[in-house]
Amino acid sequence: MSEQEKAPAGIDPTTPSVARMYDYYLGGKDNFAADRAAAEQIIKLLPNARHVARENRAFLGRAVRHLAGLGIDQFIDIGAGLPTRENVHQVAQARAPRSRVVYVDNDPIVLVHARALLADNPQTTVVEGDLRDPKAITEHPAVLATIDFDRPFAVILCAIMHFVQDDEEAASIVTHLRSTLPPGGALVLSHGFRGHQAGPNIARAEAVYARTSRPLKIRDRETIERYFSGLDLVEPGLVHVGSWRPEHDLLEDESAAGGLGGVGLVPRRRTFR
Repeated sequence: MSEQEKAPAGIDPTTPSVARMYDYYLGGKDNFAADRAAAEQIIKLLPNARHVARENRAFLGRAVRHLAGLGIDQFIDIGAGLPTRENVHQVAQARAPRSRVVYVDNDPIVLVHARALLADNPQTTVVEGDLRDPKAITEHPAVLATIDFDRPFAVILCAIMHFVQDDEEAASIVTHLRSTLPPGGALVLSHGFRGHQAGPNIARAEAVYARTSRPLKIRDRETIERYFSGLDLVEPGLVHVGSWRPEHDLLEDESAAGGLGGVGLVPRRRTFR
């Protein structure tokens, strides 16, 4: 049976999907030949791509554990991607069993897998939503039924904002999502980083992603830092994802291209409203 015949209805396996490419970087099997070919092109251009993807996933788990330790028990994970180990609900509910999690994505395969995985977890919801319409996400009935916006919650934007190419649109999206956070709420964000001496392979990698389901724009540190405007960055601040409170010794070159990540808290003394 061909991949075209195996693919769920409405899925074109010949167009690389960024969610399935990420799954491939992580060693998953929910991908097609076109996804693997595109991902291998990226790996040839950026040999640390697999390392960055895996460290990004580990950063997400550490960030959620940290926030759960602060008493946050509500999470909205936008651009959640295909389920893998240590998903947000698993990490959060291991620390606080009553934690509520909303996963948001618009990839059909992601939605199918996530709904199957979470069918027996009543405190976890899967919502179809587009990052480019953040208001529709925050006003979605299922989100409002799951998340109490008057209590601290976290918005997670891990390795997703670099799929919004326009800088002003990206800033507007984050500004809206940040504005919904109450005092004590949090933003968890990671983003592709150009490095201080970005070579031609960054542009070549962006050209590969231009032929996928979501074009990519890798940004500089200053732009990524502005996404945390008005928030108190948790130590160690905005750093390479592998350097954010690592559970093992890891020496990252903070000037090199890769992925930057951080966690920002809304000060309890003021709000964005």
